Amino acid sequence: MLLRDAVHGLVAFEGDVERVVARLLATREVQRLRRVRQLGLTALVFPGAEHTRFAHAIGATHVMVRLLARVRQVEGALDVAERLDDEAERDAVAAALLHDLGHGPFSHLFEELLPGGVAHESWTYRVIEDDATEVHRALEGLSKGMAGRVAGLLRGRYRLGYLARAVAGALDVDRADYLLRDSQMTGVGYGLYDLDWLLRSFTFGEAAGQTVLAVEGRKGLPPIEAFFLGRHNMYQQVYHHKATRGAEAVVRGIFTRLGELVRDGRAPERVPLALAAAARGETVSLGDYLRLDDAELWSCFASWADESDAELASLADAIRARRLPKTLPLPQGAGERERWKAAEGVARRIVREAGLRDDLHVRVDVAETVPYEEPVGPGPEGLWVVIRHRPIQRLGDASFVLRQLRGKRVRRPRLVVPAALRGDIVRGLGGLLDPCEPGADEDLLVEGDLR
Repeated sequence: MLLRDAVHGLVAFEGDVERVVARLLATREVQRLRRVRQLGLTALVFPGAEHTRFAHAIGATHVMVRLLARVRQVEGALDVAERLDDEAERDAVAAALLHDLGHGPFSHLFEELLPGGVAHESWTYRVIEDDATEVHRALEGLSKGMAGRVAGLLRGRYRLGYLARAVAGALDVDRADYLLRDSQMTGVGYGLYDLDWLLRSFTFGEAAGQTVLAVEGRKGLPPIEAFFLGRHNMYQQVYHHKATRGAEAVVRGIFTRLGELVRDGRAPERVPLALAAAARGETVSLGDYLRLDDAELWSCFASWADESDAELASLADAIRARRLPKTLPLPQGAGERERWKAAEGVARRIVREAGLRDDLHVRVDVAETVPYEEPVGPGPEGLWVVIRHRPIQRLGDASFVLRQLRGKRVRRPRLVVPAALRGDIVRGLGGLLDPCEPGADEDLLVEGDLR
């Protein structure tokens, strides 16, 4: 099987790998990923970010095939029981292809929108383990017990521990693909790193009495440092972009109002079964959940924009027309929570005085990430570096750059407010905004203007 990919070029799945990939691609659960965008609402800011979870799944599988080839090159010193076999290779390829199977619409935002929302990973396990799904039947048709083994890999549990960490770890095939893909499709260069050299630098070592994949020597440090620096910059410049966070706030308002209408018995004519069940506090069935995708919800927004309920109609129309709220930078440091609460209170009062519901239009939004997180204490988890004539080290100890970033939390608190009331709210807030970010709340004049 030969595919053309925008990021990796010519992608080839051959031999036993082709049989696994072809069988899984033919399932409706995998094909659903064509209708789920990788970056949710980010295309409202970066027009090229229309790529899907399906394309990413293909890319992650390609990276896994390349990683397995590298493992085959360097596994000679391992005990036979720790080496790759055909079963482990098939399981790893399937896990890479299926790792995002349970993602809902609008990327990670959707997990927060459903009341009592379940993480997408849990939905992924359910799809794989439920014997009524086409994916489960395909896996079991390939090898008896394969569905359980693949789900175990995705949970980080497998007989080859290093393989589980390559599927779900600090640097796994998922992240290895999405950084490059998201960077290219958004038109930025922040997430680029040398994948070829990074794969070539992998070798085996022993940590905490277990075999681990490690970076070989000092030559492997630059690409892995670039990987984590790129991921940090992508969060700051793309994933946590202020206009995207503003768009997400609008969608939060839509779902809040929709839930109220459903519980009051005044639901719009068109409400997906999964959303109605969640709003009523009922269990969402797997089948109803899998009927949700980006296309379904955008179609619902179009319908709700004509609803008689003014709040729901206004919010649905706003997201469709890209009329986004503005964001104002909030201070950090001593007493920050009290200052955030005070700023929110001022904004809510002004919004109420303007005749709007403050709970639907004002939000304190705190985007945060850790550029490099490393386990503490003994254990094989994390990333390791093998330097000749030295004991194996954790990456954070071997790399000066990542040692500085290790465990540091980066936050960007913002106050999301209606665009029409931005000026009144800024004047009302006085000294409650962050004085160190004088340009952080500049208007986004046109789509893609990232000033």
